[in-house]
Amino acid sequence: MKKVGIIGGGGYTAGELLRLLVHHPEVEVAIVESGSQAGKDVAEVHDDLVGETDLKFTGAAGAKLGELDAVFLCMGHGVSRGWVDAHRPPRGTLVVDLSSDYRMDESWVYGLPEINRERIKEAKRVANPGCFATAIQLAILPLAQAGLAEGELHVNALTGSTGAGQSPSPTTHFSWRNGNVSVYKAFSHQHLAEIGRSAAQVGRVATEGINFLPVRGAFARGIFCTTYLDCGLSEAEAQDLFRDFYAGAAFTHVTDQPLHLKQVVNTNKGLVHVEKHGRKLLVTTALDNLLKGASGQAVQNMNLALGLPERMGLSLKASMF
Repeated sequence: MKKVGIIGGGGYTAGELLRLLVHHPEVEVAIVESGSQAGKDVAEVHDDLVGETDLKFTGAAGAKLGELDAVFLCMGHGVSRGWVDAHRPPRGTLVVDLSSDYRMDESWVYGLPEINRERIKEAKRVANPGCFATAIQLAILPLAQAGLAEGELHVNALTGSTGAGQSPSPTTHFSWRNGNVSVYKAFSHQHLAEIGRSAAQVGRVATEGINFLPVRGAFARGIFCTTYLDCGLSEAEAQDLFRDFYAGAAFTHVTDQPLHLKQVVNTNKGLVHVEKHGRKLLVTTALDNLLKGASGQAVQNMNLALGLPERMGLSLKASMF
């Protein structure tokens, strides 16, 4: 059994990690650290785990880091780097950071298995991708590798309220969010940097031209993303391009059927649909922002880095009803 710890255990991503890991057949959750919840039962805070675990939150895990095979950092953006500098996890301990702190750090492996699987297998420091970034990259990376994404790409992605984290803000209140839609950070979302770097990794030369409109949706979880661009491929050729690119992917699937969000909620799947309209190629992607966009992908990365089957602990059915 691999011993793992979670640092920053009180939020949404930590709760989803716990839901996955307490049932993982090759993992023992040894530590769940939370300064604000120390001493409480984990199931008191994450009450979907009532009857599933008797774990308690600890106030500090530093002294026990050497006993762990893997550590997940589930703290807010800008906090993980300070924690790593202060605690200096052993070099042999896998650290998976779910914040944005190390996504552009070349000394950490960017944890998108669709392009970095072999590097992740050898890694001890993994930066988990952002949720929007994952959804958008699934749409554009096959095109970038084929040299077909050098021009303007137009992206619209609708996300649920859990993408904003557990700390309340004016735009996450039920009375504001319910029955409401709004654009935010138009053309300037922070995930564009990691998208651009991955696109360059597979061959995209252009440094600009990914036009991204993020949209807040009136639902809790999931990302529904549409990307379109001018493209000379036929629909059949584009479908073949995407199927070939994702032929070895454990959780990304190309489907002939138009997508809807309920196909992916509560799963680690990323679904992709491609269709042609005149000169325009439309690529639709969908995923659960808390799973393939966060905690599920983190477990997928852990499995790869610790030599476990990639899909282990992640065979989840969508919540369709």
